Amino acid sequence: MSDPDASTADRHSRDASIVLGLCLPADTVLYLLLPVHAQQFGVSLAQAGILLAANRLVRIAGYGWVARLYAERGDRAVCTLAALASACCALGYALFPGFWLLLAVRLLWGLSYAALNLSTLALATASLSGSAQRTGRSRALIAAGPMLALPAGAWLADLAGPRFIFFILAALALLALPLARRLPAHNRPRSAPQLARRIRPPGSLDAWSFMEGLTLDGLFIIGLSLLAQDALPDWALLAAGVLMALRYLSEILLSPLGGRIADRLGAERMLVVLSLATSAALVGFGAGWLWACAFLIVVLRALQLPLLAPIVAHRHPGHERIQALASRAVWRDIGAGTGPMLAGLLLPAAPAVLIYGGAALLLSAAALACLRRA
Repeated sequence: MSDPDASTADRHSRDASIVLGLCLPADTVLYLLLPVHAQQFGVSLAQAGILLAANRLVRIAGYGWVARLYAERGDRAVCTLAALASACCALGYALFPGFWLLLAVRLLWGLSYAALNLSTLALATASLSGSAQRTGRSRALIAAGPMLALPAGAWLADLAGPRFIFFILAALALLALPLARRLPAHNRPRSAPQLARRIRPPGSLDAWSFMEGLTLDGLFIIGLSLLAQDALPDWALLAAGVLMALRYLSEILLSPLGGRIADRLGAERMLVVLSLATSAALVGFGAGWLWACAFLIVVLRALQLPLLAPIVAHRHPGHERIQALASRAVWRDIGAGTGPMLAGLLLPAAPAVLIYGGAALLLSAAALACLRRA
């Protein structure tokens, strides 16, 4: 599928997005349940933090291997294998006791997600015509699974314990297999050059991807959980589940809109404007305007999600696109893996306004650098 028309790209992008949307809920529900029920999984709270970061950290080293496998085998084979692995991971969350077995499962999920995420990004940008809008629709489809699973996970954890939900989520991941088999066998010629094996020095988009992962997928999510527990101690689990579900609901409602606007106004310009607005909301979040600024950050994040892939596709046409998409995903994972560890170290030791204010300043600088590069 070297140069598909827009309708073919739409169909393949939709199928790949649904596959990821069916496999992702086990991971997002684990983020909700593991910190609260760490003892029932046989781990300490510190070990729970490592487990939640492990799937991102393994992708830093593993994305190059996944990208080469993807280039050689194509979407169908890679996504089928990743969907099977995702179902096994969900069963592991339900059955495996202790840190080391769960760590192995988390590492397997990290590589599976890397394959599924790379496929959705590559198929959404396979045709440059309408790529931002297609990416927005893709993010909305992916978000549907976690949005529904998070409240269900919080509810079932009270009724049947924190592990039962993962049996259901394993079956959900298996439902992705027929859709994975409909994906194209190869999305690029076999004669394409090999992907680079090492992470290149970061460019402007790499720096922005790192800061977005650090702030929105790291500091903000962990800070939200901690501050929600302080604000609503009797309803912490349910409140966290609802807030996390709201994050995915906003992706369903707003990511397609963000893609349509980006196709008309320009993705680079929109990325800068939304990043600056997000930075202002982060300062307010740290200053104590918890719920209003958290809602605003969730909305702005959803609008930003479809922007990076089409920018990368326009700057790196042809065979370079897959490598560039993988590189941006690596830098985002580095930031998202660093964010929770920084939050655990800094939030108990420093005022939240200083932490989130500093993160906002760095995010703004990274966004402005992207505009200068464009």
